[in-house]
Amino acid sequence: MVFFISCYFQIELKTAPADYRFPTTNQSRHCFTRYVEFHRCVAAKGDDASECEKFAKFYRSLCPGEWVDRWNEQRENGIFPGPL
Repeated sequence: MVFFISCYFQIELKTAPADYRFPTTNQSRHCFTRYVEFHRCVAAKGDDASECEKFAKFYRSLCPGEWVDRWNEQRENGIFPGPL
């Protein structure tokens, strides 16, 4: 999907690629998995690892902002329910 803001700028919107592990239209689990994959990658390779950026793009395109805010707060408080 391509939107034209003006005659000078072109913005291309993308989302995470299809993943065979998540065949249904409900993408909640896909969102959560990508969020966890990003934070595992950062933990293993460091904050500046460019390899982790793809996971960040994936979870940001799939996950509602409210969920991400809540998960970030849970991680900071040490009560995140996922396997990091």
